[in-house]
Amino acid sequence: MTTQGSDGARWRADGALVLLTVFWGVTFVVVKDALAFADPFTFLTLRFAVGAAVMAALAGRRMFAPGTVKKGALLSAVLFLCFAFQTVALTDTTPSRAAFLTGLNVLFVPLFSVVLLKHIPRWGTFVGVVLAAVGLYALTRPTGGPVQAGHFLGLYLGDWLSIGCAVTYAVHILLTERFASRDGVLGLVAVQLLGVMVLSALCLPFVERRLSWTPSLVGAVLTCGVFASAVAIGVQTWGQARTTAVHAAVIFAMEPVFASAFSVAVGREVLGPREWAGGALILLGVLISELGPVVWDGWRARGRTPAA
Repeated sequence: MTTQGSDGARWRADGALVLLTVFWGVTFVVVKDALAFADPFTFLTLRFAVGAAVMAALAGRRMFAPGTVKKGALLSAVLFLCFAFQTVALTDTTPSRAAFLTGLNVLFVPLFSVVLLKHIPRWGTFVGVVLAAVGLYALTRPTGGPVQAGHFLGLYLGDWLSIGCAVTYAVHILLTERFASRDGVLGLVAVQLLGVMVLSALCLPFVERRLSWTPSLVGAVLTCGVFASAVAIGVQTWGQARTTAVHAAVIFAMEPVFASAFSVAVGREVLGPREWAGGALILLGVLISELGPVVWDGWRARGRTPAA
């Protein structure tokens, strides 16, 4: 039985993950703009160098606690693939489209959770996942007309890379639930960020490098390095030590809604009724996943309570 204290911890974790999701949504536009001044792997190297420096200073010797290096190394390999797919994808697709396709992790997490962690989500989560999936389809399905060059099954290369990001991010969410503890967050995150920086740097000799130092690029590196990497992944790890992977994935499904809203607000894109309807379905799915089982349990408990 869940205690009141653990309920409170879960609600705090959910609130932190929602705020994190808002911030991650905004950074899709920030990264897209930064890629005008740096190639994807140079940007990733700089971003995670900043994040790793911040977290290493905070974690200190906790980076080398028993098991932390091994777990962090595995998580960093998966996280590197996730960010590599996502960052390269943004060179070939729009921020909102990349965000919505990345949001497909909400479908993969429950499936992988059953297979890898033997967790059977509650009915509200399944309903929320289905609604979120329908919303994502509404937002990303082709609108018709002739297929343009560079498409495969109606999707650009950047779209397919975003789907690859969704798969690897789902794996990262599940591994984070498995490895995260309530005490070892700083060390685990520090090792991850350092690992992503190293893997990104190792790719530089094999790609076409491009770097033009501008105030916009410096701002993006600092913002993404400190807040979207060090702080955000730390919050994710802390939050997932207090909730389930599937629950976190449904909350993260709101990320593309925030990404699109910010992209439209700053004039990067224009979305039509179909896109906004899809976003509304995603939000409805999150609400049902969050509140549906609570309301249902309360209704059943009231029905079993004898009349006074």
